[in-house]
Amino acid sequence: MTASLHPLHPGRPPSLDPLIALTAAGMNSVNAVVLDRMQSEVTLIPELAGHLIAGGGKRMRPMLTLASAALCDYPGSRHHKLAAAVEFIHTATLLHDDVVDGSGMRRGKRTANLIWGNPASVLVGDFLFSRAFELMVEDGSLKVLRILSHASAVIAEGEVDQLTAQRQIGTNEDKYLRIIQAKTAALFAAACRIAPVVAEAGEEAELALESYGRNLGIAFQLVDDAIDYTSDVGTSGKGLGDDFRDGKMTLPIILAYARGSEADREFWRSAVGGDRSTDADLSHAIGLLRDTEALSDTLDRARVYGRRAVDALALFPGGKAKAALTEAVSFAVARAY
Repeated sequence: MTASLHPLHPGRPPSLDPLIALTAAGMNSVNAVVLDRMQSEVTLIPELAGHLIAGGGKRMRPMLTLASAALCDYPGSRHHKLAAAVEFIHTATLLHDDVVDGSGMRRGKRTANLIWGNPASVLVGDFLFSRAFELMVEDGSLKVLRILSHASAVIAEGEVDQLTAQRQIGTNEDKYLRIIQAKTAALFAAACRIAPVVAEAGEEAELALESYGRNLGIAFQLVDDAIDYTSDVGTSGKGLGDDFRDGKMTLPIILAYARGSEADREFWRSAVGGDRSTDADLSHAIGLLRDTEALSDTLDRARVYGRRAVDALALFPGGKAKAALTEAVSFAVARAY
């Protein structure tokens, strides 16, 4: 299934372990920055932020910054603070997302908004965004600041775009792709691009790593949207069918609606509109998604974007960094199996 993305070890499941090993020393520095900069005299801030930051996330985005720096043979340490800024941006968006979605589970734990309430979650998210911008300014590179600040704006646009598409059965695949490129892929792309900027590796390297990150981010989100209909909280970190009950127009539903009978379409119109949200309705939805091959085709698309991500690394010579980044793509796609 993933052998074409995992040419080094086709006999074993792909893993993040090579990426984790490659970036372990650097991530110790990143985590120290994160721990230091989430502190505040207002005790609720580190308490709430720590709940999510220490909540078992893979830290994939900051690891991508470090691995991209290794790929560019960067010997310095500026990227540590910038990787922490990337993690703060990501964490802030998660806090805000959970409020918008009314989520009760994140990474298998109760969400911060469920414990401390929506106002506290929104305000601590704002605090973390501010800390991210402090770190960018301290770095002193206007180009890095431009890349990460633009990504932050695009992420917000993507979230608003997703909100306007919620419970809108007419949402098409083009709009869906625009949404996930903004809300998910933009930060993956920025996390990878800032490393060659710091390493002064040149525009070709910047564009290659931006392409890698963007395509990986799209593949990652496509798989996430399929997992919502196939995995329990232990696998996905959230409840089965959360997107279904929220009326989110993700690609599996878009494809199933386009391919279904008139009776199927009527079911989807009711479900997306909020009138069909029981466990039995979810089971019926999953059956339709499988019958129309909407889930398998969503994962096929994820593999296409995954291959594009791997192809973007062709510019760089082989080695541990390239191998780890390549296997990270395989891992992102293989989560669905």
